[in-house]
Amino acid sequence: MKILLIHADKFRYHVTGKAIKEPEEVAEEQQEYTATGEVLVAFCAAEKTDEKNPAAVEEKTADSIEQAARAINVKRLIIYPYAHLSSELASPKAAVTLLEDLRSLLQDRGYEVKRAPFGWYKSFEISCKGHPLSELSRTITPEEKPLKKPTVKLSYKILTPEMEVYSPADYTFKPGEEEFRALVEKEALKKGLTGGAEPRYLSYCKKFGFGWEPLSDLGHMRYGPEANLIFELISDYADSLADSIGIPVYHVRGTNMFDLSVPAVKEHAELFGDRLYELETESRQLVLRYAACHQQFAMIKDWIISYKDLPMGAYELADSYRLEQEGELLLCFRTRKLHMPDLHIFCRDLADAENFSLNIHRKIYEEIKKLGRDYVSLYNTTESYFKSHQEVFKQLLEVEQKPVLLCFVPERYYWVLNVEYNIIDDLKRPREIATFQIDVGNAKRFNINYVDAKGEKVHPIIIHTALIGTVERYIFTIFDTIVEGERAGKPPMLPLWLSPTQVRVIPVSKDHMAMASKIADQFEREKVRVDIDDRDETLSKKIRGSETSWIPYVAVVGEEETKTGKVNLRTRGSKERRKVKAEELAEEIKSKVEGYPWKPLCVPRDVSRRPLY
Repeated sequence: MKILLIHADKFRYHVTGKAIKEPEEVAEEQQEYTATGEVLVAFCAAEKTDEKNPAAVEEKTADSIEQAARAINVKRLIIYPYAHLSSELASPKAAVTLLEDLRSLLQDRGYEVKRAPFGWYKSFEISCKGHPLSELSRTITPEEKPLKKPTVKLSYKILTPEMEVYSPADYTFKPGEEEFRALVEKEALKKGLTGGAEPRYLSYCKKFGFGWEPLSDLGHMRYGPEANLIFELISDYADSLADSIGIPVYHVRGTNMFDLSVPAVKEHAELFGDRLYELETESRQLVLRYAACHQQFAMIKDWIISYKDLPMGAYELADSYRLEQEGELLLCFRTRKLHMPDLHIFCRDLADAENFSLNIHRKIYEEIKKLGRDYVSLYNTTESYFKSHQEVFKQLLEVEQKPVLLCFVPERYYWVLNVEYNIIDDLKRPREIATFQIDVGNAKRFNINYVDAKGEKVHPIIIHTALIGTVERYIFTIFDTIVEGERAGKPPMLPLWLSPTQVRVIPVSKDHMAMASKIADQFEREKVRVDIDDRDETLSKKIRGSETSWIPYVAVVGEEETKTGKVNLRTRGSKERRKVKAEELAEEIKSKVEGYPWKPLCVPRDVSRRPLY
């Protein structure tokens, strides 16, 4: 904040016209003002750096003005916006808030304070006293204060399906609860994590083209052709899951940066914590979104919603940004840019939200079990909510069929229940994947309303969920599951619907290329991703290549196959060899990937035409 203080005998201003597109609203009686007798006029320019720690700026500016007022024994003050003092101005919204807060602070200290309107051209007359203290200038530069979640005291308990509550330190773990023990020891008992320095799944990620982008900030990924195909398939699957929950879900899209001078945005950012990407432009301080909340809430506050429309959902696969610590970055799991399939469900009241949350809870478990995994859960809640809503926890535990870890948080949180679903990875570390929470505060914060049966405006309750976690964490789960299977003696392979090539046709020699192409054409017509190993290599080398590429089905075509129309089929993970027609194999594959999205091959069909990458 830059200020110019002038001790005057007289000061008068008169509004003449708009200086910006949307100036502060001004009543007719505020358009002109005259002060006679002694007055201290504070010409003020709010700067964009002030937005990082406005409370400190306001306090220090008030102190500086009060110091000058005491020195000249003046009790009347005028705060006058004067943009010409700085070339690095705050956003209009932030400036108005700063100046109004400054006025209020000085008034609370016993001064008579008038504030001139912001965003208007004004003519003014001033008669300066002309003594040594009559003209003073100040620059207020407090230390920057990053947005940071306050430290809170947490307490942990273990809750069993029988609704028995235990202290984590006193709980006796039963056989089969090894994964739950890992979660409790990390979160509640704060024991050190086990495991080696580099997880095995990272080599699998590299194999398919997932990696860090070295020319970007730390924690940003890049995706080769096969990795991108996997990413897009999972994205499409996340979209379809959002549409499968039995209510209208509206797909929206928007920006990834929001103005921190907007109170709702700033408050929500402060609640999120200190892992924020911040960005400055010419006149604003922005935050890169860490989920789709801002965009959906900013949009839905403008909708006219009836109680008959609820429950309803809003969905976006949102690129989101979190300034994770460098030492905690982990490919596909903890990244600074992530893609959140963010679904918000708007409910009439808390009871409706609790009922629908049970459906979400079941859906989340259904999806992880499709991968052959299970979750261990952490329930963040308040003590008052837990005590008064025992039936909600009982119903959730009927789905779990095992103990969960409770974490009691302060009552001031904007949600009453936040469930974190963790897998235990190959290194025996809990990894949060999916989540849901029941939000009782943001509808009011963002002024989201619906009209109830009485015609009155009501704030809905909002469920936040990512049914499969971020796209990156779902990829992490898949590769970690492959590692788990490999340790159990299974050959590593992707789920069939995610395999970049589902069938590889291998001609025994060049003489069989025509038949191989014909068979590949049949697979393509049936929407099966197929390629042909047309390289001038031995059959055994081609088969080894398909194995190292994790190809699920390998169809060998030679003289006999050309005559019979059947391929000699090798299935990954099975020693079985069989003769089968292309159309029969296509039907088998389609039955196995039913319910999952499809995309065509992402590279040339002929292996010989592909670059090395």
